[in-house]
This record gives sequence, C-alpha cells and structure tokens, in this order.
Amino acid sequence: MKIIDISMTIHKDMPVYKNLDEKRPAIRTISDYTSSSFYESRIDMDLHTGTHIDMPLHMIEGGMTSESLDITKLITDCTVLDLTNVGNKISQYDLKKKAITSGSFILFKTKNSFTETFDPEFVYLDESGARYLESAGIIGVGTDALGIERAQPGHETHKILLNKGIIIIEGLRLAHVEEGSYKMLALPIKIDRTEALPARVVLIDE
Repeated sequence: MKIIDISMTIHKDMPVYKNLDEKRPAIRTISDYTSSSFYESRIDMDLHTGTHIDMPLHMIEGGMTSESLDITKLITDCTVLDLTNVGNKISQYDLKKKAITSGSFILFKTKNSFTETFDPEFVYLDESGARYLESAGIIGVGTDALGIERAQPGHETHKILLNKGIIIIEGLRLAHVEEGSYKMLALPIKIDRTEALPARVVLIDE
C-alpha cells in the first residue's frame, strides 16, 4: 500500500489565485523562546488558498455551507484522469474519451500540475464538460488548478456542478500520480458555515 499526498503546501510564497496578495497566507510567530517558555504561531489565510473544497454558497446565493458537507463522500474510490494533452480547456469532447461512470469521483491531472507558479491561462473545465459530468452522475470532481473555471462571468461551471450537489476540490498536485484508480481521503478542517474548507488530500494506491 502506498500513500500519495496530493495537497499543496501552505507557505507565504505559494501560488495563489491571480497572484493576489490578499490571498497569500500570512504565518506569524506570536510567542517564541526569546520572550516566553513556549512557541506559538497564527495563520491568516483565505479559505480558497491551496487545496480546498468549494461549497455551494461560494457561487450560489443562499447555497449550502460547510456544516452540510457529507465527509463520507470524501473517503471514497476515485479515478485520476490523465488530461495532460489538453491545451486550454477540458470539454465534453475530452471527457467522452474517458471511462466515467455514475457515482464516481474523478480527479483531473493536467499540465497545471507541472508548474509551481500561477498561470492565468490554466487549464479549466468548460461549461460543456461540466454538463457532461452532471449527466454522467458523478459525485465529485477534483482539479489541479486553483479554480475549476476560468473567464466565465456567469460562473457556469461552478453552478452546474454545485447545483447538483457535486463536490468540487481545487488546488490538487498530481504530477507524480499515474492515471488510474485509487482510494481517496480528502479531509477538510471542521469549520462552521463557510463557503470553502481547506483540506488535506491523499490517495491510497493498493
């Protein structure tokens, strides 16, 4: 059995969405051994920084928040799809070439996984791809981009998936993972009533 960590490491110089400074995590030392008998730190971080799970409220007014998340859906079999040949966007055309079954949780491995800086032209899931996944009856999708959509003023990709209760995980790292089947454990921090949750995600290769 092999455990594969596919989470981003949180640090001040990590890639963040659109390189926005307000999304960069700030880790401060509150107390150290020069002035105290213990060491403590504090973190200030956007909930969409690094590997995280989007809740419906993120893109749907009045949508469900973090306390409604069923974590049993995050301890599950999953399938990594190699889409490294996709240059711009993942469409219905690309997904039809893959075996996607009802009830599955799929993860996109794209060229995004091979860069450690934010690329504004990252590979994303377009509206046709989202509708295809909806019709396929998946329970969740993960991407190696910091966003599952790009340049969609109406946020169609998010809304199609979230309106159907399809879980979205963003910010995965899959360069070191082969296409295939795995057991996934994606455990979010337990925070009440938020629109996103940071998570540690690992795959188990049995």
